[in-house]
Amino acid sequence: MTYPITDLPIAAGEAALDALPTLERALAGGAPVRPYAADAIPEPLPEHPDPLPDDLAVVIGTSGSTGTPKLAMLGAQALAASAAATHDRLGGPGQWLLALPPHHVAGLQVLLRSVHAGTRPVVTDPSLTPFALVEAVAGMSGERRYASLVPAQLAQLAADPVGLEGLRRLDAVLVGGAAASPQVVETARGAGVRVVLTYGMSETCGGCVYDGRALTGVDVAVDDAGTLVLGGPVVAHGYYGRPDLTAAHFVERGGQRWFRTSDLGSVDERGKVSVLGRVDDLINSGGLKVAPRLVEEAVLSYVPAITEAIAVGVPHERWGEGVALLVVTSPHGPPVGQVPEEGVAQIREMLRAHLPAHALPHQVLVTEALPTRGPGKPDRAAAARAFAAP
Repeated sequence: MTYPITDLPIAAGEAALDALPTLERALAGGAPVRPYAADAIPEPLPEHPDPLPDDLAVVIGTSGSTGTPKLAMLGAQALAASAAATHDRLGGPGQWLLALPPHHVAGLQVLLRSVHAGTRPVVTDPSLTPFALVEAVAGMSGERRYASLVPAQLAQLAADPVGLEGLRRLDAVLVGGAAASPQVVETARGAGVRVVLTYGMSETCGGCVYDGRALTGVDVAVDDAGTLVLGGPVVAHGYYGRPDLTAAHFVERGGQRWFRTSDLGSVDERGKVSVLGRVDDLINSGGLKVAPRLVEEAVLSYVPAITEAIAVGVPHERWGEGVALLVVTSPHGPPVGQVPEEGVAQIREMLRAHLPAHALPHQVLVTEALPTRGPGKPDRAAAARAFAAP
């Protein structure tokens, strides 16, 4: 039997925990919910022409990276499978720290995993200063303690000895939503922090690949176009009100549901998954494709003054499109504004041994903070507009 979908406003801070009983009923098959930020006004739900799935528990908006956010339909069984596989990979159920917006999938999963584990999460502000982290972790109990963060939070905490101490006290720190700086991850792991890099999306109940390895029950394949396809019990039923997009991205094959992502990637012979980035983010420079994520990882690894970066394609008179970098720098790096030609030349030389010539940047613009959408995801469209501005 299916029930009508109920809008579930989730407040920030400690008030987020008021949503736990409603989420527990949804997971038990009581009534499906659509979470949203309590200080926002949700769009009216569209019509859904087909019968709703019997075990529908949560309808959640995607990050909207390609335009209008879609509504992924997550079943109770999928969410239970996701929570069980996560706890199994991390070493067992534990108490979670909520430091992300709870109406997005990563933050919502902290609440849902807590319901699954029978624990109550500790809440802290998403700004998550080092002292706030230490204070929050001190309030956690139980044998195992976990947190889910975005790369910007990890970078802020790993740059401070107090932040590193707080991170060390956690049994695992999941980091996802965007590519993390290899240097930051190396610093944190070198200090004894168990950083677990995750890959997934709303359509897979959040992260389903940890440190390049699929969670138990999850299969990863690559289609003929080089696009990653994810299968298993964590896959959503489809998109609410969009049977056209459901047909384009979801398929039943081999007795399980599969989701065709918009990400390019590979799976090696040992099952290790590598993600190159979104298909529609590719930069076409002189007929050669450039994956922005590879450029960003090289920049963060080999250009010391740059601490955050977004690579985008901008018009180029010779190659049609060239690579441009919108970056945040350390206090001793270049000032906010356009980096002069000689500075760009120095950055290109630092990267020449690590990137092909067509992937080297032609422009670099320093900003105080990178534009984001959702919890920590880079807003590439806004980054590209920064280069079009006078």
